[in-house]
Amino acid sequence: MEGVVFGESPRWHDGRVWFSDWGANQVIALDTDGTHRVVVTVPSFPMCIDFLPDGRLLVVDSAQRRLLRREPDGSLVQHADLSGVSEKPWNDIVVDDRGNAYVNTIGFDFPGGEFAPGLIVLVTPEGHVRQLAGDLAFPNGMAISPDGTTLVVAESYANRLTAYDIGSDGALGDRRVWAETPDDHPDGICMDAEGAVWYADVGNQHCARVREGGEVLDTVDLDRGAFACTLSRGDDPHLFVVGQTWGGPESQPSGQVVAFPAPAPGAGRP
Repeated sequence: MEGVVFGESPRWHDGRVWFSDWGANQVIALDTDGTHRVVVTVPSFPMCIDFLPDGRLLVVDSAQRRLLRREPDGSLVQHADLSGVSEKPWNDIVVDDRGNAYVNTIGFDFPGGEFAPGLIVLVTPEGHVRQLAGDLAFPNGMAISPDGTTLVVAESYANRLTAYDIGSDGALGDRRVWAETPDDHPDGICMDAEGAVWYADVGNQHCARVREGGEVLDTVDLDRGAFACTLSRGDDPHLFVVGQTWGGPESQPSGQVVAFPAPAPGAGRP
C-alpha cells in the first residue's frame, strides 16, 4: 500500500494487516491483495493499536492520554484514563490472552523534549490502570511470548530488547536484557513461532530478526525508515513493515506497507 501519511503499529488480525495512520487519524485494515478500508477515524491521534480477546479494537489516543475501545456497533468509548499516571506521550500497546493491556509511555515530549525515563502500565479488562515498570530508555514496541510468560520491550535509546517475566496477576518481574542491538535503535517488534523477535529500525532503514542473546538471523532492507512490523500466521508467512521518510513533507505522504517472505509465522501477541 502506498500513500500512507504516517503508518505505525501493524497488527495481524482476521487474516489482514491492521495499522494506524497517524497523519490521517485513521485505523486501516489492509488485505494481502492490496485492497483496504478505513475501520475507524480517531478525532485526535491514534498512536498504536491492539485487540482484546473478543476482537474489539483498542487504540492508544496519545494526545488525550487515554485508551479507546471500539464497540461492535463501531462507536468509540473510553477504555481507560492514562493521564493520572503520566501526561507525557503514550506509545505502544500489547494485549494478553486474558485481556490485560500493557501500555507504555516514553516519559518525555518527543521530538524536542529533554530525555526522561519511560514506564509500562497494566490496564485490566475493566479499565483499571496500575504502573508495573519504569526506568526505560524510550520504550517502544512490545510483544508477549506464545506461552504468555514473557514480555519483551524495545528500549530504543538503550539499543536493546528488554524482557520481563509475567506473573499470574499480570505483574512484571525479573527484568533482564533479552538482546543487545548495538548499532540499532529498535522500534516496533513482533515475535515468531521459532522464538525469534523481529524489530524495525528507523535510522538504519531495515528490520532485523534476532534470537534471545542477540544473534542476528535475518535482515530486510527498506528505502525509508522502518517503524514497525508484524507477521502473518499460518502457511506462507510474511513480514509486513510500515515505513516512511522521517521528517518528509506532509503534503507528499511517503508512508507505505511492504511485505517480505518470512522464515516463520507470527506467534504470541500481538
